[in-house]
Amino acid sequence: MDRREFIMVGGKMLFMTAATAAALEHVMAGTPEKVDTYKAAEHWWALLIDVEKCIGCGSCVRACKTENDVINEPFYFRTWVERYHIEATDAEHPIVDSPNGAYDGFPEAYEEGKGKTFFVPKMCNHCADSPCTQVCPVGATFITPDGVVLIDKDYCVGCRYCVQACPYGCRYIDPRTHTADKCTLCYHRITKGLVPACVEVCPTGSRQLADLKNPSDPIHEFLRTHAIQVLKPQMATGSKIYYNGLDGAVR
Repeated sequence: MDRREFIMVGGKMLFMTAATAAALEHVMAGTPEKVDTYKAAEHWWALLIDVEKCIGCGSCVRACKTENDVINEPFYFRTWVERYHIEATDAEHPIVDSPNGAYDGFPEAYEEGKGKTFFVPKMCNHCADSPCTQVCPVGATFITPDGVVLIDKDYCVGCRYCVQACPYGCRYIDPRTHTADKCTLCYHRITKGLVPACVEVCPTGSRQLADLKNPSDPIHEFLRTHAIQVLKPQMATGSKIYYNGLDGAVR
């Protein structure tokens, strides 16, 4: 190889290194599948769940599995629904079930008028101070500039640290890829001006996407006028999944 060829090869290697670094920066900045007009810094996403409206139909679970290619086997869910039944004589020990994550809804199990029965949808809480991002040893779990917690599957090593750290039990290891998986708030949809699949199909409107940076978003008035709660507030995760009508028995 003469001097000219050496310089050309060296230049190509430098270009490839710079391109690789730029691609890595792009991925870690949390910018997958955006449209050109979408500006992440202008949004801060949250989700409102009105427990009083949820009927446990399972439409959200089915839509999530279809939209996000979630493995169609029991116990693998990005979102699921739990049914709580509280007997009048034993309010401290609710009966909780979630057959197949409520994929097929719920069978009739409790007589009307005997105790209290309600449904609680659950999912990743997209925490502002998420434990999962703190324990990931390779930076595969990260928070986007608009507040969504995502997983870079190319970097995930399947160590399960994030699965153990999540206080909401929302993560699992996909047996097809051996990497962590969970709800992404349908990031590929919201960056295109759409709502998450679970929100779109909910027949009662119990799920509502909210943009906390948008002053005209109805979420602000709702938060002021309702007793909003989050799951496990003692964990101080900065959860952005807000519940209305959440019973104190919910864990």
